Amino acid sequence: MHSSAANPPATSVPRVLGRVLLGAALVFAGTSHLTFARHAFYAQIPPWLPLNATFVIIASGIVEIVLGIALVVVPRHRVVLGWAAAALFVVVFPGNVSQFLTHSPAFGLDSDLSRGVRLLFQPLLVVWALWCTGAWSALRRRPPEAPVA
Repeated sequence: MHSSAANPPATSVPRVLGRVLLGAALVFAGTSHLTFARHAFYAQIPPWLPLNATFVIIASGIVEIVLGIALVVVPRHRVVLGWAAAALFVVVFPGNVSQFLTHSPAFGLDSDLSRGVRLLFQPLLVVWALWCTGAWSALRRRPPEAPVA
Protein backbone atom coordinates (compact mmCIF):
# COMPACT_ATOMS: atom_id res chain seq x y z
CA MET A 1 0.00 0.00 0.00
CA HIS A 2 1.37 3.40 -0.97
CA SER A 3 1.18 5.93 1.84
CA SER A 4 3.14 8.92 0.63
CA ALA A 5 1.80 12.22 1.96
CA ALA A 6 1.89 13.56 -1.60
CA ASN A 7 -0.23 10.69 -2.87
CA PRO A 8 -2.40 9.24 -0.07
CA PRO A 9 -3.96 5.83 -0.65
CA ALA A 10 -7.47 5.60 -2.07
CA THR A 11 -8.60 4.48 1.38
CA SER A 12 -7.47 7.70 3.09
CA VAL A 13 -10.19 9.72 4.80
CA PRO A 14 -10.11 12.60 2.27
CA ARG A 15 -10.39 10.22 -0.67
CA VAL A 16 -13.15 8.15 0.92
CA LEU A 17 -15.08 11.32 1.72
CA GLY A 18 -14.47 12.54 -1.82
CA ARG A 19 -15.76 9.24 -3.23
CA VAL A 20 -18.86 9.28 -1.03
CA LEU A 21 -19.55 12.91 -1.94
CA LEU A 22 -19.10 12.14 -5.64
CA GLY A 23 -21.43 9.15 -5.31
CA ALA A 24 -24.04 11.26 -3.55
CA ALA A 25 -23.74 13.99 -6.19
CA LEU A 26 -24.24 11.43 -8.96
CA VAL A 27 -27.29 9.94 -7.23
CA PHE A 28 -28.75 13.44 -6.79
CA ALA A 29 -28.06 14.35 -10.43
CA GLY A 30 -29.46 11.05 -11.68
CA THR A 31 -32.57 11.46 -9.58
CA SER A 32 -33.03 14.95 -10.97
CA HIS A 33 -32.90 13.47 -14.50
CA LEU A 34 -35.88 11.29 -13.64
CA THR A 35 -37.91 13.75 -11.58
CA PHE A 36 -37.83 17.46 -10.79
CA ALA A 37 -35.27 18.68 -13.39
CA ARG A 38 -36.07 16.43 -16.32
CA HIS A 39 -37.23 19.30 -18.52
CA ALA A 40 -34.04 21.30 -17.88
CA PHE A 41 -31.89 18.45 -19.21
CA TYR A 42 -33.37 18.89 -22.68
CA ALA A 43 -31.17 22.01 -22.98
CA GLN A 44 -28.12 19.75 -22.84
CA ILE A 45 -29.10 17.30 -25.56
CA PRO A 46 -27.16 18.24 -28.70
CA PRO A 47 -29.49 18.72 -31.69
CA TRP A 48 -27.17 16.52 -33.78
CA LEU A 49 -27.42 13.54 -31.42
CA PRO A 50 -29.26 10.78 -33.32
CA LEU A 51 -31.04 9.47 -30.21
CA ASN A 52 -34.38 10.26 -28.64
CA ALA A 53 -33.75 13.05 -26.12
CA THR A 54 -36.10 11.59 -23.49
CA PHE A 55 -34.32 8.24 -23.75
CA VAL A 56 -30.93 9.94 -23.29
CA ILE A 57 -32.13 11.86 -20.24
CA ILE A 58 -33.67 8.81 -18.57
CA ALA A 59 -30.81 6.44 -19.46
CA SER A 60 -28.14 8.86 -18.30
CA GLY A 61 -30.05 9.43 -15.08
CA ILE A 62 -30.19 5.70 -14.40
CA VAL A 63 -26.47 5.37 -15.16
CA GLU A 64 -25.69 8.22 -12.77
CA ILE A 65 -27.77 6.68 -9.97
CA VAL A 66 -26.26 3.21 -10.38
CA LEU A 67 -22.73 4.58 -10.62
CA GLY A 68 -23.25 6.87 -7.64
CA ILE A 69 -24.58 4.06 -5.46
CA ALA A 70 -21.76 1.76 -6.57
CA LEU A 71 -19.13 4.35 -5.68
CA VAL A 72 -20.45 4.36 -2.12
CA VAL A 73 -21.35 0.71 -1.51
CA VAL A 74 -18.82 -1.20 -3.64
CA PRO A 75 -15.46 0.29 -2.60
CA ARG A 76 -13.65 -2.89 -3.64
CA HIS A 77 -14.22 -1.90 -7.29
CA ARG A 78 -13.51 1.80 -6.79
CA VAL A 79 -10.77 1.95 -9.45
CA VAL A 80 -13.04 0.64 -12.22
CA LEU A 81 -15.86 2.83 -10.95
CA GLY A 82 -13.54 5.83 -10.96
CA TRP A 83 -12.71 5.27 -14.62
CA ALA A 84 -16.40 4.78 -15.36
CA ALA A 85 -17.32 8.05 -13.62
CA ALA A 86 -14.53 9.89 -15.45
CA ALA A 87 -15.76 8.43 -18.74
CA LEU A 88 -19.31 9.55 -17.94
CA PHE A 89 -18.11 13.12 -17.36
CA VAL A 90 -16.28 13.03 -20.70
CA VAL A 91 -19.29 11.57 -22.54
CA VAL A 92 -21.70 14.24 -21.26
CA PHE A 93 -19.32 17.10 -22.03
CA PRO A 94 -20.65 17.57 -25.60
CA GLY A 95 -24.07 18.23 -24.05
CA ASN A 96 -22.58 21.03 -21.96
CA VAL A 97 -20.85 22.42 -25.05
CA SER A 98 -24.14 22.20 -26.95
CA GLN A 99 -25.94 24.13 -24.23
CA PHE A 100 -23.26 26.82 -24.51
CA LEU A 101 -23.37 26.96 -28.32
CA THR A 102 -27.17 27.01 -28.50
CA HIS A 103 -27.40 29.62 -25.73
CA SER A 104 -29.95 27.42 -23.93
CA PRO A 105 -30.80 28.54 -20.41
CA ALA A 106 -31.15 25.74 -17.88
CA PHE A 107 -30.00 25.02 -14.32
CA GLY A 108 -29.69 28.75 -13.64
CA LEU A 109 -27.15 29.12 -16.44
CA ASP A 110 -28.76 32.06 -18.17
CA SER A 111 -25.72 33.66 -19.79
CA ASP A 112 -22.92 32.55 -22.07
CA LEU A 113 -20.49 33.48 -19.30
CA SER A 114 -22.14 31.15 -16.77
CA ARG A 115 -22.39 28.34 -19.32
CA GLY A 116 -18.75 28.90 -20.30
CA VAL A 117 -17.56 28.83 -16.70
CA ARG A 118 -19.42 25.55 -16.21
CA LEU A 119 -17.45 24.09 -19.14
CA LEU A 120 -14.23 24.84 -17.27
CA PHE A 121 -15.36 22.75 -14.32
CA GLN A 122 -16.04 19.56 -16.30
CA PRO A 123 -12.34 18.54 -16.34
CA LEU A 124 -12.32 18.98 -12.56
CA LEU A 125 -15.07 16.37 -12.30
CA VAL A 126 -12.90 13.95 -14.27
CA VAL A 127 -9.93 14.65 -11.99
CA TRP A 128 -12.14 14.28 -8.90
CA ALA A 129 -13.40 10.86 -10.05
CA LEU A 130 -9.88 9.61 -10.81
CA TRP A 131 -8.41 11.01 -7.60
CA CYS A 132 -10.99 9.93 -5.02
CA THR A 133 -11.14 6.37 -6.34
CA GLY A 134 -7.40 5.94 -6.73
CA ALA A 135 -7.93 5.16 -10.43
CA TRP A 136 -5.15 7.44 -11.64
CA SER A 137 -2.73 6.13 -8.99
CA ALA A 138 -3.57 2.54 -9.88
CA LEU A 139 -2.80 3.21 -13.53
CA ARG A 140 0.56 4.74 -12.62
CA ARG A 141 1.42 1.74 -10.40
CA ARG A 142 0.75 -0.80 -13.18
CA PRO A 143 3.89 -2.49 -14.40
CA PRO A 144 4.74 -1.71 -18.00
CA GLU A 145 3.49 -4.24 -20.51
CA ALA A 146 5.97 -6.45 -22.25
CA PRO A 147 6.72 -5.40 -25.82
CA VAL A 148 4.83 -7.27 -28.48
CA ALA A 149 7.16 -9.47 -30.50
